[in-house]
Amino acid sequence: MDNVIGLKELRENLGKYEKKIKTGRSFIVMKRSKPIFTIGPVDTEEWETVIDFTKFRKGGIPASELIEMLKNL
Repeated sequence: MDNVIGLKELRENLGKYEKKIKTGRSFIVMKRSKPIFTIGPVDTEEWETVIDFTKFRKGGIPASELIEMLKNL
């Protein structure tokens, strides 16, 4: 099966698998001969952006800063 990869293989070649996933491929990731998760493309038709923090600051906002802002509301 060409859709089964090892966790180490995924970690060492993440960019390669990212490109394949963007084309629609999915993979079963194994660790010690046991499946641990699947990885595949996101269904963008069901994805809804609630807020884009990069519009507030280039690079986004650190989660810790956001939590502090919410505490002060």
